[in-house]
Order: sequence, then C-alpha cells, then structure tokens
Amino acid sequence: MKIIVTGGAGFIGSHLTRKLIQAQHEVLIIDELHPYYSRQRKREQLAFIEEAGSFMFKELSLLKDAEEVREVFAAFNADCVVHLAALPGVSYSLEAPGEYVDYDIKATANLLKFSGESHVKHVVFASSSSVYGDQANEPLVEEMATGKVISPYAAAKFGAESFCHAFASMYKYDMTILRFFTVYGPWGRPDMAISKFISHLMKDEEITVFGSGTSRDYTYIDDCVEGIYASIKYGKGTNIINIGSSQPVSIEELVEGLADHFPNMKINYSGFRKGDVNATWADLSRAKELLNYEPKVSFKEGLAKTVSWAKNNEKIF
Repeated sequence: MKIIVTGGAGFIGSHLTRKLIQAQHEVLIIDELHPYYSRQRKREQLAFIEEAGSFMFKELSLLKDAEEVREVFAAFNADCVVHLAALPGVSYSLEAPGEYVDYDIKATANLLKFSGESHVKHVVFASSSSVYGDQANEPLVEEMATGKVISPYAAAKFGAESFCHAFASMYKYDMTILRFFTVYGPWGRPDMAISKFISHLMKDEEITVFGSGTSRDYTYIDDCVEGIYASIKYGKGTNIINIGSSQPVSIEELVEGLADHFPNMKINYSGFRKGDVNATWADLSRAKELLNYEPKVSFKEGLAKTVSWAKNNEKIF
C-alpha cells in the first residue's frame, strides 16, 4: 500500500512510519519540521526511521506550501493518508489560539481536500481525548464529545473533526478519526509531562506537579501505533474511535512510579493549570469491535521502558 504520513518526523509519526516500512508499505512523509520543539530532535527522529528502511520525505507545510503539497499528493497517488501533523499542546494554545486555527484546522482542511482530489481511498485523522472536555472520571464513549471543550487546542481538534466529516461526505473516502489518550514512550514529545519529568530527574532537578487528584489514561506508544495500523487495515466508512489504555493513572501513581527509578526525586507542588482537564479514561468498546484493538503494555512496564530509553539516550535531552 502507498501511504502518506503527515507529521511523520514527530513522536507518533516516527514510530508509525517504522511500523509501516517494516510491513513493506511504501511511505511518503510530509513534515515542515515546525519549531514547536527542536527541529534537530525531529531530524534525529527521521534518522530513527531510517534504521527501519527507506522512505520518501518532503519538508513542506500544509499551509505555506499548499500548491506544492497538492502536486505531491497527485504525483504519489496514495491509497491512504495518515494525518498526524498538528500544533500540539494545551498550554501554548492559551497563548496563541490563532495558530491552532491555522495549523490544526486550516491545514487539515487542505489535507482533506488534496486527499479527495488525488483519489485517496482512506484518510486517518489524529484527534485527541481533549475533545471530551472536563467530564466526570468515567469511561469516555465517543458520543460523549459535545464540543464543550476547555482549551483552544481542544476546540481546534473538535473543529477539525467536523471538517473530516464534511470532506468524507464530499469525496466519498473512508474516514477514521482516532482520539488518542496521552501517548508516551521513547522519543516522547519533550513538552509532555512524563518526558519533561524524566528529563529533569536525570539532571537531578526538581519537578513541578500541577494539581492533585488528577488522572490520565496513559497510552504506550507501541499500543498507539498498533491502533493506527489496525485502522489503516480495517477502517471502513466514517468512524470515530478512541485509542487508549483504559487504565487511568493518577498523578500520585505517576510520581510513585517515577520514584522507583529516581528515589532521590525532588517535587514542587503547584496549583491546577488553566485548560487542563481533571481526568481522562478511554472506553475502548468500539476500538475492540472495529479494530480488534487491545492495549498490551501496562503503565509500569511502559514507564520502565521509557526511563531505560531516556537513560541510554541522554544526549537527546
């Protein structure tokens, strides 16, 4: 299969592309190497992909280089597009909401249009658990997203989902919207809590914990990639599907887990941050039914693998 992966130089994209190469798919990455975090880090992630085999790479912006991207889509003639490219992060979205309209909505609209024009059969869109807003600490079923979000990032993702429905209707391609729940693991985004904590702890620096009693449905990267790959293989029609672990971990449990690896850790407790939800918890019924998805990596195992990788790759931090 011929597959385009946007944002393929990122955390999830690099792991997914390795999986696709190993499964003998022909892959084209489109990534502008946005400086939300280090471009050098993203080039190192491209080198990580190269260990698995060959792929095509275009350093292009879905916004600024739209016409060239359209030409690339037409020439490559992909069967499937996995759209991971986005401006991530809740905190930064509070400071620069307009950028999220550009990168997470306008860029997605371009991608969806180019997919239709080039006769792509299936588009997979990476959404987020943030679209559920701040709901009760219970399993979140896909229908529970109502648009009542609490950050510009979440609003942009929910808006982009609407564009996905519109373009799937217009161009009649299969459309799979995946809502990821707090993905972590080796090569994790440096602004994410687990990566940030590990980076500070390896330098014997204090970590800051925001709020108490919160919890996240942490999803190990390998499980996330298996969910995306299953959606590429089995996705039909238009569906919204949660990809998570369905095993929420409290902030207190996360701190205890880190203490197993860094017994001398120092912690600064601070207040709850604006834009952050109290809890996330994925209901995986639809993922199991449609994709035969079953997360395999426990949080304890995933955290140990992440810490081990970080200690063996200190230069990256």
